[in-house]
Amino acid sequence: MPSPITIAPGHARGISFMVLAVGTFALMDAMLKQLAGHYPPIQVSFLRCAASLPFVLVPIAFTGRWRRLRPVNLPLHLMRACFAVVMLWGFVWAVARATLTDVYAVFMSAPLVVLALAALFLGERIGPLRWAAVVLGMVGVIVTLAPSGEGMRPLVGVVALLAACSYAASIVTVRVLARTDTTSSMVFWFLALVAVAAGLAAFPGWVGIRGEHWTWILAVGLTGWIAQLLITEAFKLAPASVVAPFEYTALIWALCIDFAFWQALPSGRALVGASIVVAAGLLVLARERGAQA
Repeated sequence: MPSPITIAPGHARGISFMVLAVGTFALMDAMLKQLAGHYPPIQVSFLRCAASLPFVLVPIAFTGRWRRLRPVNLPLHLMRACFAVVMLWGFVWAVARATLTDVYAVFMSAPLVVLALAALFLGERIGPLRWAAVVLGMVGVIVTLAPSGEGMRPLVGVVALLAACSYAASIVTVRVLARTDTTSSMVFWFLALVAVAAGLAAFPGWVGIRGEHWTWILAVGLTGWIAQLLITEAFKLAPASVVAPFEYTALIWALCIDFAFWQALPSGRALVGASIVVAAGLLVLARERGAQA
């Protein structure tokens, strides 16, 4: 009788946090696309981070744990913020000019970049099974989303790819920052630095906020804060090469959100693609089981 799959406790928690983070980000992305139809991409990037800051600061104020916000590796915080500004601007710019499906199809290349950067800069050993899991997951995303290419101009694809690479670089910096800084510090300085940079860039072309959009902005702030906490903790608890393939669960979350809010049932193609994504995740679990045996 085969033994049950067992993985390191820290890795299991990291994977769980990653799955939840991806689902929360998927919900936030849908709202960002709504806002991108009314405001410039860099302004939406500012709103996304600025709206999350109160959710970070209020719990700290109640507990009085201000020291947890102290940055230890400030240069790396600044580098991460630069990557994040490019990532947010590129993603919002792209979804304003193409469907979320097409942009996701390009953006989901990020886990491949994360693995490559983790191997190059963090010294993480990337075995063939993990590479296979990431490639298989990417195939599943492409099968499910079936990007049409209509309206997806080459420039949009390049910008989406730039956003994906910037996101991957930002994620790798989290793994390094986790050695010295608290989760609260990483989340706060990420949001604060990006808000300042994006706010300054957005100021010359600022568009007045409509009253009916404040609810959307509040929801973006809340989901962004929760997702940032979850993903930061995920990459603290487990190597990037372990949790990165679970980026592909964004597809499964999207299917659930579609059904829950719009009663939209997935097509046969979507079910096949989702099955491939699940298989990719199981490959990572199999690798973890072998490492613990």
